[in-house]
Amino acid sequence: MNLELLESFGQNHPEEFDGTLDCVSIAITCAFNRHGTLLAVGCNDGRIVIWDFLTRGIAKVINAHVHPVCSLSWSRDGHKLLTAATDNTVSLWTIMTGESDKIFRFPSPVLKVQFHPRDSTRFIVCPMKHAAVLMNINGTHQIIPLDDDSDLNIVASFDRRGKYIYTGNAKGRILVFTIKKLDMVASFKVTTGTLNTTAIKSIEFARRGNCFLVNSADRIIRVYESGEILACGRGGEPEPIQKLQDLVNKTLWKKCCFSGDGEYIVAGSARQHSLYIWEKGVGNLVKILHGTKGELLLDVVWHPVRPIIVSISSGLVSIWAQNQVENWSAFAPDFKELDENVEYEEHESEFDLEDEDKEKEENQNGKEEEDYEVDVTTVEPIQAFVSSDEESEDNSALLYLHVSPEIEEPEEGWAVHTDLRKPATVTTRPPEETPMNEKKRGHSNSDVSPSPKKKKTKSLDIDLPGAPLDEIHPLLNVKKPNEKGQSKKSNRSQKPRQKSDKSKHKEYY
Repeated sequence: MNLELLESFGQNHPEEFDGTLDCVSIAITCAFNRHGTLLAVGCNDGRIVIWDFLTRGIAKVINAHVHPVCSLSWSRDGHKLLTAATDNTVSLWTIMTGESDKIFRFPSPVLKVQFHPRDSTRFIVCPMKHAAVLMNINGTHQIIPLDDDSDLNIVASFDRRGKYIYTGNAKGRILVFTIKKLDMVASFKVTTGTLNTTAIKSIEFARRGNCFLVNSADRIIRVYESGEILACGRGGEPEPIQKLQDLVNKTLWKKCCFSGDGEYIVAGSARQHSLYIWEKGVGNLVKILHGTKGELLLDVVWHPVRPIIVSISSGLVSIWAQNQVENWSAFAPDFKELDENVEYEEHESEFDLEDEDKEKEENQNGKEEEDYEVDVTTVEPIQAFVSSDEESEDNSALLYLHVSPEIEEPEEGWAVHTDLRKPATVTTRPPEETPMNEKKRGHSNSDVSPSPKKKKTKSLDIDLPGAPLDEIHPLLNVKKPNEKGQSKKSNRSQKPRQKSDKSKHKEYY
């Protein structure tokens, strides 16, 4: 469908609740692909549920990890998915096959993973209480340098084009490094009204424009322009474009992000299921979306193209969208809605076979509409999917996943086909088709068929000198880390997981 037809002339932000997505398991985190057609949801039992967002149906379920999935990141073309779990592992997945390419094991918990915006062979890993790591899929890695104060609570993010890496620490210091040599080109400190510094919780970049936001512990969201940051250089003192905060309730923000066009900013409250939406250009609060009372927010993402927000709370994925009003003039341009009955006066030539007046008007104009040539062959790229430095779309991008129907009671003909397929594995084509068909039939069969292939997955141990070895991920309940930390990792079932979720969400921040 043409995206220009979906554009509304009113406000371009969600207004009301528009349903939920139930992943059966408890959802923790989610991420859209670049085109917004697929939504990956990481669950508490280690599964990854990929939703077809247009039909809002489950396209694929991947049994990814044993422990909860805490971070997700799509590659630019959508063929790869990077996941991090609370057991200190990072996995690289091929979406079409649902198989793991590589597993990276870190000595300390991983808080965030992010693919490079342009290069699908590189990604960032943010370990807990350690400097951020620039990884390559072949296993080589570079540790991003620290500041002089050597604070280890680091958050990192690529900029929009992937030319620079922005890092922030708990002392309010933000550093900018080049992607090639990891040279520091700019730095500044985020300060409050006094000289006190504030901890940096996250750095998020907009898909359009050069702006990025900084979520800090002082409950203020600051919006900066990356060009100004680079111009100030080291030790600069740039002023934020906007400062966004909840002056009434002094809300602490759990997750913040930009809209697809970069004109709006949404922030989720860490205390309740509430979403605050600001207009970036003016800085005014335009909407507050309230979820069910008593729920705690876990994650918030904005659709890359459309005015839709997805939030996660209490294990469910909530969707917020605009109120769609039926417009019948789309089917008939001359259609008019009437509030009351109106007497209709027919024209003199309305029921004539030939309209003499219309012929005279065409002769006066001189040019008829038939002489106008319509170009139906040229395909123009959709601007929402093309960056300013690109001329065409990526034709190899993965937009949808093929879903095969599940056959509960096959007919007699189907049984013959399965028997005939087994001796045919000597040829070249059936071996490629059989694992794909076995995976698509059901989740129970998919657990059995790829088991021998999972053993062949390359597992790499990443050596980080000085990384803490006894840390436990913040998502886990850590009342008694020495006694109960290891037992909760090994013995996790569905029912205790729901009870521990309520307690662990309270202690996440």
